[in-house]
Amino acid sequence: MVSLFLGWTSIVNAQQVLPLYPAKIPNTKPSKVTETGATSGIIRGITKPTLQVYLPEKDKATGTGVVIIPGGGYGVVVYQGEGIDIAKEFVKRGIAAFVLKYRLPNDSIMPDKKIGPLQDAQQAIKFVRENASKWGVDTHKIGIMGFSAGGHLASTEATHFEKSLIDNPEQISLRPDFQILVYPVISMRDSLTHQGSQTNLLGKDPSTESVKLFSNELQVTKNTPPAYITHTADDKVVDVDNSIAYFEALRREKVEVEMHIYPKGNHGFIFHHPGWMEPLFDWMKRNNWIKY
Repeated sequence: MVSLFLGWTSIVNAQQVLPLYPAKIPNTKPSKVTETGATSGIIRGITKPTLQVYLPEKDKATGTGVVIIPGGGYGVVVYQGEGIDIAKEFVKRGIAAFVLKYRLPNDSIMPDKKIGPLQDAQQAIKFVRENASKWGVDTHKIGIMGFSAGGHLASTEATHFEKSLIDNPEQISLRPDFQILVYPVISMRDSLTHQGSQTNLLGKDPSTESVKLFSNELQVTKNTPPAYITHTADDKVVDVDNSIAYFEALRREKVEVEMHIYPKGNHGFIFHHPGWMEPLFDWMKRNNWIKY
């Protein structure tokens, strides 16, 4: 097991676990909620978001960095399987990886639960850009990746970056340079959405305005970052039509997008499809985000 380091270290595959916010956490209020599940890798009750840093060897570093957002239906964070394990694969390819432990929407810990996760995603991109030179990352090669509901959060950050929901006096760009979405929830519309994710994020009776705002297929513009999307046709948890709708929205706006749909595998197919990242790495190579 890799040891945890709170200070800077250049040891290969070593980690820093850093507070996401250097000072006050925005949109928060006192609560009795406590974090659980760290030992199991499935975390609940997050009130203090963090960014866990994985850096490649300097001679392998490509200058690319990826913020990784695990899924969990906005009810848990699948931190090990869709976070740490993925970060280690990126590091092997010379890509710096940053695993986001984000606040889950909860009326008990925040005044506006709808925007809490997005604030953390925006802050993660800002944090990596601010520290890019220290971590050997090119400020123009910082992407975002999300799984399932984490894919919804990643695509929200990729389509809602122009309005800052965090303190950003230096006006650092919050736009990811690319997005990678794995069996993502994209829409909050009833015909497409994962109901648990919608309820957890927007509540039991969301307004029409909120549903539209967080249906990311409706928020794509020509400035939306290029995307890589992967899903399975037989996903029984998050319908593949989420990915298809997003693909079509990106294509209409002439945003570069590549999509891989496997016929079988259901939700969470990455856990029993060991080669699933190879087409992703090929896409990154063709776009000059990695060299090999």
